Amino acid sequence: FTMSRRRILSAIVVAATNSFRSAAFLVPHKTANFSTQLKLSSDGPFPSKMGAGHGPFPYLCVFDLDACFWDQEMYTLSKICDSSNVVKGDLNGRGEGVVGVMSGRSKISLHMGSLIALQNHYDNKFDDMKVCFASSADTPLAEKIGRSALKLLEVVPGVSVWDLVVGRDWDGEDINQIGRQPPLSSNKAATHFPILRELTKVPYDRMLFFDDCQWGDHCGMVEARCKESESGRGPTTVRTPYGLGREEWAEGLSKYAKNIKNEMNVE
Repeated sequence: FTMSRRRILSAIVVAATNSFRSAAFLVPHKTANFSTQLKLSSDGPFPSKMGAGHGPFPYLCVFDLDACFWDQEMYTLSKICDSSNVVKGDLNGRGEGVVGVMSGRSKISLHMGSLIALQNHYDNKFDDMKVCFASSADTPLAEKIGRSALKLLEVVPGVSVWDLVVGRDWDGEDINQIGRQPPLSSNKAATHFPILRELTKVPYDRMLFFDDCQWGDHCGMVEARCKESESGRGPTTVRTPYGLGREEWAEGLSKYAKNIKNEMNVE
């Protein structure tokens, strides 16, 4: 997970001349002939490396789930999601796929910023960035509902969030920290992030974290407690009290790049 100083400085110069609020991050992808523009890998439904966009980008992007990544709170739901009760619709111009999953009478859907983030990640726009989830879901049932929804909601037609994050990023290993049952707790700074740091080996200061922070300032706690001794910094964080929108996603990328630039100037 090391990056040469030359690579970082070069990326920063490029980033300075390109607004992070450009179409690459904010404008929904509307290309009808997407399949003709990507060379699919021979061993799966994922695009081959196409060349990275402008960075620098985080090594690990961590999303809270409830009221951040998607629009529901799992503790309020009572039914594990299954493929017999899904909602099909337009996946941000990429074709028809699963845009909602039902838990009883409640529909779980991704916020637009979440969908755009994962579609860009699917397209390999962020170098070697990987994605995972850190959620303090209240009960074991809430955990199961959350994981069942991740396995059904789609990023592009035929590719679920689970396929992309667990299948591609982590070679099928579920490293997501979802819940608050031991060894987890309600405090993500005390449990979720130290575990992710150990499992992924990604330094805290190379992480980007989104959380709605409606039930406590998880962003502030993670920034304050989870720091690298060398840089003195923790994850870059963005609060999403109204869910992860396009603007919040762009803000996170811009804020992370600025933090890296400031770090290099200090050195």
